[in-house]
Parts: sequence; structure tokens; C-alpha cells
Amino acid sequence: MDESKDDDVRAWDQNPSSIQPVRQNVQSKSQQLRTYTGTHHKRGPHQHQLRNNRSLDNRIINHKHNYGLPQEDYLSNDIKGSSDLVNQKIEGIGLAADGSDDNNHELPLPEFEGTGGGLGIFKVPVRAPLHPARPSYLELRPHPLKETQVGKFLRTIACTETQLWAGQESGVRVWNFSDQYEPGMGAGGRARRGDEDAAPFYESADMSPTLCLMVDSGNELIWSGHKDGKIRSWRMDQPSSNDSPFKEGLSWQAHRGPVLSMVISSYGDIWSGFEGGIIKIWPREAVNKSLSLSPEETHMAALLMERSFVDLRSQVTVNGVCNISSSDVKCLLSDHVRGKIWAAGSLSFSLWDARSRELLKVYNIDGQIENGVDMSSMPDQAVEDERNVKLVSKSKKEKSQGSNFFQRSRNAIMGAAGAVRRVATKGAGAFAEDVRKIEALVLASDGMIWSGCSNGLLVQWDGNGNRLQDFHHHPCAVLCLCAHGSRIWVGYVSGMVQVLDLEGNLLAGWVAHNRPVIKMAVGDDYVFSLANHGGIRGWALATPGPIDNILLSERAEKKYLYTRQDNFRILVGTWNVGEGKASQEALATWLGSAILDVGIVVIGLQEVEMGAGFLAMSAAKETVGLEGTSSGQWWQDAIGKTLDEGSTFERVGSRQLAGLLIAIWVRKTLRAHVGDLDVAAVACGLGRAIGNKGGVGLRLRVLDRIMCFVNCHFAAHLEAVNRRNADFDHIYRTMAFTRSSNLLDNAAGMLRYLFLTCSLVFSTYLLWLLYSSGLPWILSLAAGVSSAAQMLRGTDAAAISPDEGKPDLAEADMVIFCGDLNYRLFGISYDEARDFVSQRCFEWLREKDQLRAEMKAGKVFQGMREAIIKFPPTYKFEKGKPGLGGYDSGEKKRIPAWCDRVLYRDSRAAPSMECSLGCPVVASVLQYDACMEVNESDHKPNCVVYLK
Repeated sequence: MDESKDDDVRAWDQNPSSIQPVRQNVQSKSQQLRTYTGTHHKRGPHQHQLRNNRSLDNRIINHKHNYGLPQEDYLSNDIKGSSDLVNQKIEGIGLAADGSDDNNHELPLPEFEGTGGGLGIFKVPVRAPLHPARPSYLELRPHPLKETQVGKFLRTIACTETQLWAGQESGVRVWNFSDQYEPGMGAGGRARRGDEDAAPFYESADMSPTLCLMVDSGNELIWSGHKDGKIRSWRMDQPSSNDSPFKEGLSWQAHRGPVLSMVISSYGDIWSGFEGGIIKIWPREAVNKSLSLSPEETHMAALLMERSFVDLRSQVTVNGVCNISSSDVKCLLSDHVRGKIWAAGSLSFSLWDARSRELLKVYNIDGQIENGVDMSSMPDQAVEDERNVKLVSKSKKEKSQGSNFFQRSRNAIMGAAGAVRRVATKGAGAFAEDVRKIEALVLASDGMIWSGCSNGLLVQWDGNGNRLQDFHHHPCAVLCLCAHGSRIWVGYVSGMVQVLDLEGNLLAGWVAHNRPVIKMAVGDDYVFSLANHGGIRGWALATPGPIDNILLSERAEKKYLYTRQDNFRILVGTWNVGEGKASQEALATWLGSAILDVGIVVIGLQEVEMGAGFLAMSAAKETVGLEGTSSGQWWQDAIGKTLDEGSTFERVGSRQLAGLLIAIWVRKTLRAHVGDLDVAAVACGLGRAIGNKGGVGLRLRVLDRIMCFVNCHFAAHLEAVNRRNADFDHIYRTMAFTRSSNLLDNAAGMLRYLFLTCSLVFSTYLLWLLYSSGLPWILSLAAGVSSAAQMLRGTDAAAISPDEGKPDLAEADMVIFCGDLNYRLFGISYDEARDFVSQRCFEWLREKDQLRAEMKAGKVFQGMREAIIKFPPTYKFEKGKPGLGGYDSGEKKRIPAWCDRVLYRDSRAAPSMECSLGCPVVASVLQYDACMEVNESDHKPNCVVYLK
């Protein structure tokens, strides 16, 4: 901070009204954080024609919204009287729609800003009104919040000449292209939450998840394959009824497992692929006869189909030797011109004659011919694993008599290491090949077949299965392919879409979605892309072309037609509860008056529960993906009661790591625009493994802007400044908001499982070393077990962004840190500090604040801001003693300190920046106080309020 800022702070101490706010154009009428967002609201009539120009993620009309209580409540100044709370009320900065300022009823507080914010990972993420490389697109279905899609996630799409069909977890839905520019049905329409802004669509009755779709133009049907093993048909001319879901036509039980893929051959037969390499054919004659039966004969039609199939795998298995792979048939492709069918497993292809149904060729991803697989000689892995488990158990049982703890530990380590070595030896080749597994197939207009692999490789084949050439334009996995005319479209797990010509040359590429692109389909002059979050966008078939630049400049001139300022408050509270439980009166004193006009409440607690036994149990639970305690649940319920949870607020989520707990509540009037919650935790205790110190975080999407909240507990003691700085750096760099996944759902999961096993072996050895060195065994166990979890989480984080290495927190539009940061006052005695506090000489105390000094030196919280502190130090108090006389008077006489803090970083790269599409989140502090009346802990609680 420069000297002019220091002068402002000193003047504020003497006369707050004499100092102008740090930033101008403050919209303090609503006391809110203003952002340019992309919230999905019901559009007015003047917006309907804009659907096909939604190249902005920030599309909104030019008016302001206040979320929370009615406007008259925002004008209330009751909150000014709550001087007992440590509150940071964040005020939005920006111009109103007409360019004028709102009435200034409350000025923002001056702030202290840490240096070093514009460098490296602490640099504010770049935002732009328009994506520089993304062409115009039609947004058929905006990105819905994932909480709204439970049981309704879209898995695949297919297009006819007039419709787009989507398979979802509960059936199918259909959009008519004639309705693609129509407004959404809005929050009050028949669409459920998450689909308010989607173009009008129609749904089927609920049923098993749909895994694949196929268009049958000859019969004017859509065929769908489902997880329950059924194949269903749907008429293209479904009645457009808003009141009732449409029903299926012909359906039958095709297999006992899920239907993974389907295709219609040039002879009208339906080919379907299943798990285990099974391929079944449903002859055209049986299909036509079943379709000709009346609705009353549905059961007979189903029986006819179930008895008519041809099992190709059984036909090519002779004397236990099968000529095709046993991997799942995830892709089927029909070459109508040559009369051939391509079937793709994970690492190999099989080529079939569509007429005679004979196997022509089996070859791997390198184009090499494969020999038959002897099925009878392949050991049953489950039986072998069971046998190994029994042998290990027996060995343990025999050796347990008379063996000491260390001998048993050695045996366990050697046994686990041997198991890992054997599995790794058997599967090393498979794991190496797994990065090249086949993900997609497509037939180009020149007759060439293209395949996409999980390592980003694109391979071109001729019609006879000969490998011609390969291309590598992007390092991420290919998930889908689509071809039309002279172009090939590629969708990647990174959200990238690329356009290639028939020779494999890259014509264009852009980030189509912020999540993986899982399916593409051509219809109505568009290539529609489906992201795994459920959003559907249409890209003009002419892209890339001259029209893109024309539309880009036109949209840039009219960008504010798509913009709206949204306003609301966020309260962030922090309290080190010292393993205690507060009364309802204390919680009401802390939060009661502060929550009257906020839309979001985030509470961070420290030392909810402590003790060596608890820390060990917490570390063990973290290892297997479990978290949370009864004490943490008690605190959430108690705070929820104070917030009137259920009537006024809704609890969205929480995360607990040992004694650290963070939870979030959202006012129901704002709930529809808040979601996509992810959680994270980073341990900073012993060996970066124990959760007595560390951080827990929440990341969520608020009005289409990403916000992160982090609750921290840093290293204690006056002299541990560098450790505290290191704790922040470790949390900021390594906190990864990743979702849990099944360890054994695929080969990549098996790799993680093997890594975890090795980590546990290492952890057991670490336990032995720690215990041998004299550390209590229960903490040794915690360190050993938790280290495995930390190592595994580290690999997950690296897998998400292997090349970027930029922390998740650095990519957020706004980051808020709160907690017991444990920074103390230095160069001052206990008596001097007490005297300054009694005289309220906070200016002098601030000069002795370790956090202020470290931020000024650019060593911690680089580029983050905190309101100037105007309340007494919040640590350390004797429990039960009210007022300032409660400071520690025991033998240690700990010097009072501002241990409990709240800091934030918004979208501004410079303090003078105003709210805009390039700087979407701008904030300032309206109030920052401490609740000195609460005495249930040796710390006083703090709060922060933000609006967005």
C-alpha cells in the first residue's frame, strides 16, 4: 500500500465522513455487489430474435435486479446499528443502465490491498465481452445448473430434418426446429427448474436412462437404446402436447445389459452393441412385421422381436476361441456404399459384411490384424482375486500367532506390494494402450472412416479397414465426431470443438462449452453440440467463413443489449468455536441483524472438534472419501435455525475437514440462480496430512459467475509467520474442486486404485517410522493414512489440468478467504496492547499487525483486499467473560490479536476499474465489525457480506 493510502486510513480514523470513497460511481442504494452475468431469466418479446446470436455467456437485458428482500428493505439502515458484528458488506461498483449513479445512502469503507496481485497465479483472470475465437451460435438449451438435472441429465442427441432428439436419464425429449427461436417457458411455465430458458420441447414418460439414439428415416422413427437393455421406437410426428408426455411405440428386451450402440445397415437390419463384445442383429423382416401389428398386439410384436435376433459373437466363437474382442461395443457405423458395418471396442475394430453378416476382419488401433482370443484359457479375474484374498488371509491368520505388530506390518506391506507388482505386470501393456482407446467413429463424405482416441489422436481409415494416416491437433481426449459435406467436426473433453477438412487439415477451433462435448449431430443447417452439463448449442455449417467476422463485429457493437447488472448481498462469517457449542441467543446476536437483507450466507468455523483420536479418525475417513461429524451437523442445524432455514433460506452444501467446516445457505428468491456447487479440502497439519490446520472451500456458479469461498485455519504462535504464509500458498495452489468418481469404473480408475494401494503401502511404512520415532501411535496412524489420500488427490488435481497448472482459485471471478488466520501483533507487549485497545487506538495496533505487514511485502494474500479494521482484536479471550475485560489474563497472557479475518479478490485488475463485461464482478466493503458480546469461545466471531 502506498503512502497516500496510509494517509487516507489515518484520516478515516479521525473523521470517517471527511474521506471520499476509494472508488467512484458507487451504487449504494441497494448496497450490493454488481456483476455482469449470464443468468437465465424469462426473456421479453424484444429478446426472442436474439436467441441465435447468443455468443455471449453474459447475455441479458439492460435492467437491474435486486435479490433478497423487497427494495424498501434494501433502503433500511438498521444494519448500521449492528456494530458488534465483524461484517464486510460488499458494494457493487458500476453504472446504472442509463449511465447515472444510484442514490448514495451508505459509503464503502476504505480498504487495504496486498501487493503482488498482478503477477503469476495471483493475476486476475481475463474476461472479455465476446469470446475472441468463438463464432455465433444458436443456444437451444442454456447450461443448466447441475442440481436441477438430477435424474434428467442428457446423454446423447440425434437430428432429423425437422427435429432434435435427446436421450436423457429418464427417457427422451424432442425439440422442433420450428420452435428453436421461440422464448423459453420461463420460471412460471411448465418447464422444470433448469429448463426455463430452453427452447420449447416435449418429453416422453419416465423410463430407464437412454444411452444411444438412431434415426430411421425410412420408417419415420427414432430408435433408442436404454440402460435396462430395451430398445424402443418413437414416432417422429409426436403430438405436440404440453400437458402429457408422449409414449413409446414398439419396444422389446434386447439384452440383459445396457444397449450401448445402434445402427441401421444398408439392408434395413438393426445392429446393436452391448457389453462384453456382444453384437445382435434384428432382421428387417422382423422389424417391419412387428411395426405392422396393431397397438393391441404390442406384446406379440415384442415377442417376435425378442426371438428374431442373430448373435454374431456366438457365430464367430468356435471351440472356445472367439475372433472378436470381449470389450464393450461402444461404437457402430454403417458404410452404406460398401455394405459394411464397423464395430469398435476399446482397442480394436471388427469389420462385418452387412448382407451376409460374416466377419471380414479384426484389427487393432494400429491397423494390425488380430488373431482369435482363446476364451477358455482366460482366467476368471474375480476367481483369481478371491483366491489371492483367501491366501493372504490364511497367511495372516497363521502368522498372527506369536507375531508382533511390526512383523505383521511388514507382512502386510510385502503382501500388498506383491499384489500391486503382479497386477501391474499383467496390466502394464493394457494401461499403456488405454490412453489410445477408441471413443468415436464417423463416416466422411469421401468414404473414409475417422476414429477418435482418448489421447486426442484422430485416425483416418479406408473402407477396407486399412489405416491411412493420423492427426493430433489437440492434447485432450476426443469424445465425439460428426461429418457433413467436406468437413469433419471433432468434440473434445476440454470443451473444444475443431473443424477439419477431408485431408485432416485444421480449419478452425474454439471453446464451444466449458465442459466436455459428449455428442454432436447435424440438423437444420447447424451442427449441434451437447456438453455433459446438458447445454446444447448449434453452430452454423458454414463456420468457419466470412460471415463469422461480420457477425462478430455486429455483436460487439450491440453487446450491451445482452447485458444486465445484478445486485445482491453475501454474508461470510467466521468463528473459531474452540470445540464448544453456542447458544441460540449467541448465534442470533452474531447473525440475526446481519442477514436481514442478504441473498447468500457462508459460514466458516474452526475447531468444531479436535483431539488426537478425532484427527486420526477424520484422516482415515478422508482417505475413503467420507467427511462430516455429528458436531458439524449440529452447527449447521443451529445456524440454519437462526437463518430460518426452510422458509427463508435453503442450505446448498457444506464441506468439513477435521475441525474445519464451511457451509452455505441461499435465500429462496435467489436459489434458482445459484448452483453447480463443488467442494474441496486441503490439509496443512502434520506432513500436510492432518486436518487440524488447512482449508475447506466451496465453489459455485452465481448468476453465471464463479465464486469461491475458503475457510482457513493457519499455523499458530507469534513466531510462525512464515508457516502461515506457506499455509496460504499451499491452499491457494493445491485446492482442487474435483468431483468424486468410482475408482474402478474404468481402466483410468484402476490406475488410481493401484496408486492408492501403493500409497497405502507407503503410508503403513510411514506409520512405522513415525511410531518408531516416538510420536503417539494414533497421530502416526493419521499421518500415514491421510498421506495416501493427499497423494491420490494430488494426482487427481494434476489430471484435470496437466499443462496449465493454474489453480482453480485463480480462475474464479471472485474469491473470499475467511477464518482463523492466526496472524498476531508483533513488537508490542501485552500491557501495551491492552492499553491501545482500551483507548481504541486501532491505528497504532494496525501498524503492528503481522498480516498487514506480510501483505504489504507481497508475501501472502497477494492482490487481495480487506476493509480497514475498526474493532478490537478478536483473540484471545477467557470463555464466559464479557467485554474487553475478558482478554487472556492467565499465566501466558497472550497478546490480543486480529486472528479472525476476511479478505477478498474480485475481477478488478486495478482499483479504478468499473463494472463491465471485461470486469464482471466489482465489490467494496460497507461494514466490518466484530461481535464482542458473544463469549462462548476464546475467539470472537466475524462476518462478511457480498452481493452479486
